Amino acid sequence: MKLNIYLFRHGQTYYNRDHIFTGWKDSMLTRRGITDARKVAQKLKNKKFEVAFQTRLSRSKDTLKEVLKYHPECKIIITNDKMIERSYGRLAGKKHNTIIEKYGKKQFEIWHRSHDTSPPGGESIKMVEKRVTSFINELITFMKRNKVNVAISAHGNSMRPFRKYFEKLSLKQMMELENPWDDYFHYTVNI
Repeated sequence: MKLNIYLFRHGQTYYNRDHIFTGWKDSMLTRRGITDARKVAQKLKNKKFEVAFQTRLSRSKDTLKEVLKYHPECKIIITNDKMIERSYGRLAGKKHNTIIEKYGKKQFEIWHRSHDTSPPGGESIKMVEKRVTSFINELITFMKRNKVNVAISAHGNSMRPFRKYFEKLSLKQMMELENPWDDYFHYTVNI
């Protein structure tokens, strides 16, 4: 028997649109973000899942809300912040260009895209990978025990380790991923 995971990223937010480090700040979906969420909802319309996961951030919840309009069979919604976006620490709420002007493009890229280096007061992707892997292990156990399909409304950086795990990607491949706002990824778990 195969169980299904439907993983998707929240729709575009105002911070995404304006190139601002978001992290754990709560930025709302733009009009395009709502359209993104509706596109994911349409693509998942004929899939079945009994449990949905979201984070505490409104962008995750609001995207999931659009998806759930087509899924009366989904009776359980679980908020789990192990798959929340990466914390950008003191960079959160600051425009990318401001950081580039102040610290230079090279330092910006290290903070923005390095696996091992944390931005000041924030998390490295390596740290995010550790907590997301813990979430994945708990998720698989939960799915097998309850024999359920799940939908997951995640974030760009938390999806990287998720995809690395299920798609068997290298570290380099994971770091090069760009996760769409308007599509989903399908994975199966054998029981």
